[in-house]
Amino acid sequence: MDLNDEGSHFELKEIQTLSGHTDRVWSLAWNPATGTDDTQPVIASCSGDKTVRIWERSALTRSWDCKAVLEETHTRTVRSCTWSPSGKLLATASFDATTAIWENVGGDFQCVSTLEGHENEVKSVSWNASESLLATCSRDKTVWIWEVMPGNEFECASVLQGHTQDVKMVKWHPTMDILFSCSYDNTIKVWAEDDTGDWHCIQTIGESSNGHSSTVWAISFNAEGNKMVTCRKHISTLTGYHDRTIFSVHWSREGIIASGAADDAIRFFVESKDSAVVGPSYRLLLKKEKAHDMDVNVVQWSPGENRVLASASDDGTIKIWELATNST
Repeated sequence: MDLNDEGSHFELKEIQTLSGHTDRVWSLAWNPATGTDDTQPVIASCSGDKTVRIWERSALTRSWDCKAVLEETHTRTVRSCTWSPSGKLLATASFDATTAIWENVGGDFQCVSTLEGHENEVKSVSWNASESLLATCSRDKTVWIWEVMPGNEFECASVLQGHTQDVKMVKWHPTMDILFSCSYDNTIKVWAEDDTGDWHCIQTIGESSNGHSSTVWAISFNAEGNKMVTCRKHISTLTGYHDRTIFSVHWSREGIIASGAADDAIRFFVESKDSAVVGPSYRLLLKKEKAHDMDVNVVQWSPGENRVLASASDDGTIKIWELATNST
């Protein structure tokens, strides 16, 4: 069905609630190498309970089950988790100031490397497209770039200083080795490597450049990598839809933006074909009230199945959803 058909009606169907974490769930990540014709989808989630859980959907029952609990490595909240593009490694960032690298060895997840250097809480971690670089960011206001070496070794390539407050998130461009970081200082900084191998800030996106007038919480790119969506208390072009802080935003392959916020709701936006508006404009496709009992910390589209979404919340649960056409 055409997303831009104003007569199209959608509903968000809850497929399953995944329970097991004993504290708020901060982040989740779909394994990009799973969910294809011959493999079932796998999700990693991380929590204030200091653990990471690995969830897999059963081919037989289509039900999601917890396959592993990664514990006794981080000593404080695990704030961020992300799979490498090949799906072989999982990186987890923690308030204990470390980033752990996990590898699935014969069905058993092992911590194969621990990255140390940040002064305090690590808030986010991101792999580049070629899996040769890893970025981390922290409350210490710095962004670190790590070079991935043979044998699961990681070498610090650069410490990027420029933000004046807590750095909330790092995100690599989907195709180029350009890094984006967003911060409590209300800016997004764009970092790139010069010909001599040094990393520099090549652009700062702030309020003066149609940026944000409050904390920038998250960044997501469209599939082509030529558009970026960011979120704060109100998304600039989508102002007025959320009553509370927006914590997460994610762009699907077919161009649907999902957002999760402190008002416990999940919303979906699509580009509007309004010829009267100069440049792209977006309209609200669907709002799901009370998607969770508490703040929605993260929304992530499945990389393998169209219109399947996972969300996680302060209520300690992960939910799997399908954005379906309403048949009524």
